[in-house]
Amino acid sequence: MAVEDQQSQCVQVYFDGSCPMCRREIAVYQNIKPDQPIAWVDVSDPLTPLPAGQTKDQLMARFHTRTAAGELLSGAEAFVHVWSQLPGWRVLATLAKVPGILWCMERAYRGFLPVRPVLQRFILKFDTSHLPATLVADIRTDHAGETGAVWIYKGILAVSRDAEIRAFATEHLQTEQRHLQAMNQLLPLFRRSWLLVPWRIAGFMTGALPALFSKQAVYRTIAAVETFVNLHYQEQIEKLNVLGTHPELRAQLIEYQLDECAHRDEAASKTTKPGGLIARLWVGAVSSGSAVAVTLARWV
Repeated sequence: MAVEDQQSQCVQVYFDGSCPMCRREIAVYQNIKPDQPIAWVDVSDPLTPLPAGQTKDQLMARFHTRTAAGELLSGAEAFVHVWSQLPGWRVLATLAKVPGILWCMERAYRGFLPVRPVLQRFILKFDTSHLPATLVADIRTDHAGETGAVWIYKGILAVSRDAEIRAFATEHLQTEQRHLQAMNQLLPLFRRSWLLVPWRIAGFMTGALPALFSKQAVYRTIAAVETFVNLHYQEQIEKLNVLGTHPELRAQLIEYQLDECAHRDEAASKTTKPGGLIARLWVGAVSSGSAVAVTLARWV
């Protein structure tokens, strides 16, 4: 039997998968075994076939369902129809049969629709449903780390007048800015670390202080930072390997890890002289500081 024939014999629910509120509500429904099969249709997906006579804008503007008999419902009627199929929600569908209740529900739904875009924009500032729940804190540390990395190179450029160091910092600053821009897209505003100002200051000082002394100090600092970052990214990649999900995120993290390893290797190749006690203490402090920053960024 064709997929379309199968769907025509079951309830079809048309929802806006680009709306975080809609996704969460539909996820609740999907975790309940219905009385009859339900086809959940994300009309925000450009590949989704639409029912005859309906446009994408129409289906995105209001909640729609199609009954097993083929009747298309929208708004409050559509919600009531879905609830009538779900154990635990059926009481609401029964309540809607009381004279006047469905009318009130429809008016409330129409009143909600104009404010929905505003609520969507606000909720998107928190929404991490596109990320593995177990990696949200890790991605927050990545965002904080890339913020710090950008400011490390800004600190170097603010202090150093050495042509070689400035070329090195300028090139790698562009890479870190690209990473940070991508992390800004990946992690919503209100899920980022609240300590970004301190991370910027710490990053600037981590770049500026060694630049006051020598090229070797700068290169040792970058090698130490990137050694830590490589291991941090590897931990996340291994988590995704275990989960077996989010291949695009995994590929993104691998790409960034390779970039950071290239920075580490280039810096390490330029540290031609072994460091003394002060250099070793500084490198140890940089590594320890990076670990502390990751721990803080997980929670704040």
